[in-house]
Amino acid sequence: MTYDRLVCANCAAPVSEGRCPVCRANRERLQQEGPFGGLSPVALLTLLVILVAAVALLAHQTA
Repeated sequence: MTYDRLVCANCAAPVSEGRCPVCRANRERLQQEGPFGGLSPVALLTLLVILVAAVALLAHQTA
């Protein structure tokens, strides 16, 4: 999830605006996530299944 859609429970403003210390801290945390930080768990699971299937296919072809 991207922080531009989040609303701060502390100040009730969008987190992307960074109005309070809580907003600013969460905005920094979300910006520092890795390249897969914005992906949903379903998307990560799908990528994992595709990777396992590709490895299995390559192993079957070389055997």
